[in-house]
Amino acid sequence: MRRSPTIYFSSYALSLLGSGIASVVIPLLVLDRTGDVLAAGIMATAGMAVSALTGLFSGLVVDRVDRRAVSVTANLLSALSMAALLVIDTVWGLNLAWFLALSVVGAVIRVPGMTAQETLLPALARLGAEAAGGDGRPVRMDRLVAVRETVGNVLLLAGPGLGGLLVALLGLSPAILLATAGTGLLAALATLLIDPRAGRVPARGPGPVEVSGGKVSGGGASGGPVSQGPLRRAVADLADGWRFLFRHRLVLGSTLVSGVFIAVLSVLQTTLMPAYFTEQGLPALTGLTLSAIAAGSIAGSALYAVFALRVRRRVWFVIGMAGALVGFAAVGSMASPWLVLGGAALAGFLFAPAGGVLGVLTIEATPDAVRGRVLGAQNTVMLSAPALVSAPLAAVASVAGLPVAGAVVAVLVGVTALAALAAPAFHSIDEQVSEGQVPEEQVPEEGDAEVDAEPGPPVGSSGAASTESEGER
Repeated sequence: MRRSPTIYFSSYALSLLGSGIASVVIPLLVLDRTGDVLAAGIMATAGMAVSALTGLFSGLVVDRVDRRAVSVTANLLSALSMAALLVIDTVWGLNLAWFLALSVVGAVIRVPGMTAQETLLPALARLGAEAAGGDGRPVRMDRLVAVRETVGNVLLLAGPGLGGLLVALLGLSPAILLATAGTGLLAALATLLIDPRAGRVPARGPGPVEVSGGKVSGGGASGGPVSQGPLRRAVADLADGWRFLFRHRLVLGSTLVSGVFIAVLSVLQTTLMPAYFTEQGLPALTGLTLSAIAAGSIAGSALYAVFALRVRRRVWFVIGMAGALVGFAAVGSMASPWLVLGGAALAGFLFAPAGGVLGVLTIEATPDAVRGRVLGAQNTVMLSAPALVSAPLAAVASVAGLPVAGAVVAVLVGVTALAALAAPAFHSIDEQVSEGQVPEEQVPEEGDAEVDAEPGPPVGSSGAASTESEGER
C-alpha cells in the first residue's frame, strides 16, 4: 500500500490545488490591500526571480537530505506561511513589504519541495518493480508520468477555479488562505504515508558524473579530496548537475523544448492574449486561451495514459511537435478569436503526450544520485525562460503590433518543433528502457554496504546512456 502511486498522486494533487487557490487569492489580496497594480507585478516578479535562484541550489538539498522529508517539510512550511497571512493581517495589517517577504519565503520553500516531490515517483516505480519480482506486471514510467500530467492539467483548471469560487462565496479575506494551508497540511500527511525507502538518497560512487562515449560514469560525488571545505564540495556537487544537463543531449533537448513552450505560454497569458481580446472587444475571453490549452492537455494526457504502451514514443513525439506547430500557428495568426481558441485547444491536446514522453525520457536518462541537482538545473532553466522571452515579445507587440508578435510566437514554436524532430537525440527514443519496468539493480536492505553506480546501456543515437545509482547505506 505504501508503494502505491495513488498516495503519491494524492499528495501531488493537494499541493497543486493549494497553489491554484493561492494563485487567484493572493494577487487579489495584494490589489485590495495596496490599491496598486504595480505592487502585484513587483510581487510576481520577485517570486519568479527567487524561484529561479532557488532552483540553482534546491538540487543540492534534495540529493543530500531524505527526499520524502524535504517534501513533507516544504508542504508544512507552505501551510504555515499561508496561515501567517491571516495572523499578520489581524495584528499589523498586510502591506507590500509583508507580501514581498512572504512571496520570497514561499519561493524558497516551494522549489526544493517541488524538486523532491518529482524524485519520489521514479523511486516508487522502482520499488513497485522490485516487489513484483518478475511475477507481477509493474506499472511503467510512461503510464505513471501520463497520470501525473493528467492530474496536473486538471488541477491547472480546478485550482484557480476553486479559488475564484471561494472569493465569490466568502468575499476577499485572508481567511480563504486557510484552505490553502489545509491542502498543504493534507499533502504533507499524504506524503508521510509513502514508503520511506522512496525518499532515501542513494549512495554516490566515486568521482563526478560524466557523460562521454555513450556511457554515464561516476556516482555524483564531487571527486575532490575529502579535506576540501563544505563550500567547495557543494560547488563541485552543483557543477555535476549542470555538467550532466549540458552534456546529455537527450536531457538537454527535453529541457530546451519544454522551456520554449513554458515561455510561450507565459507571454501569451500575461501579454499577448489580454491585449488581443481587449482589442477585439472581448476581454472576458482572455483567460479562455489558457483554459483551452489546459482542457486540450487534459484530454491529450488521458489519451496518453490509456495508450502509452501501445504506441511508440517516437510516434507520440512526432504528433506532439506537429500539433504544436499547427496549433500555435493558428494562435499566432490572431485571425479570429475562435481560431485562436481552437488552435490553443489543438496544441494542448496533441502536445500533451509528447510532454509526457519528454518527462519519461528525462527520468530514465538521469542517474538517481544526481536526480535532484539535474531537476534543480532544469527548473532554473524553465523558471528563467519566461523572463527571457516576455519583455522582447512585449516590445515587438508595442512597436510592430500584435500580428507581428503573434507571428514571432508561431515562428519560435515552429522552429523549436522542427529542430526537435530533426535532432538525432530524439530519433531512437523507443530504445530507452523504462526504469519502472526493468530495475537495473536491487536496492540493498538498510545496513548493507554501499553500492557504486555503474554505467548503463546506450540511449538512442545521442551517445548518452541511462543509469540509476540505487545503492543505499
